[in-house]
Amino acid sequence: MKKNKKKRKGIMYSTDTNFKYQYEEETFKTIPNIEQNLRVCIEKHRAGKIAIIIKGFIGSSGDLRTLEKLLKKQCGVGGSAKNGEIIIQGDIREKVIGILENEGYNYKRVGG
Repeated sequence: MKKNKKKRKGIMYSTDTNFKYQYEEETFKTIPNIEQNLRVCIEKHRAGKIAIIIKGFIGSSGDLRTLEKLLKKQCGVGGSAKNGEIIIQGDIREKVIGILENEGYNYKRVGG
């Protein structure tokens, strides 16, 4: 069982066997696609491999994962979503931008 001690509200310890901890909920609400201002960057990693990084997503981690899965599936590449960023493997920025445009996101090209 995952321990969420930092997110428990008020109670440190209880001897009541039927007591249930109340956890703080994620408070991020995803704003509509048209209001998102995403930055699409190109970065080089180990051995000169290129990755596309999408920054600036405002919303829940579940919605970030949904967008990441959509991009990976339509581009046919690997990637991940961490710390509010989506990392897509490969030099396919134009294809990623096309998908974001079709989904209604505002974006800006950053770097090279």
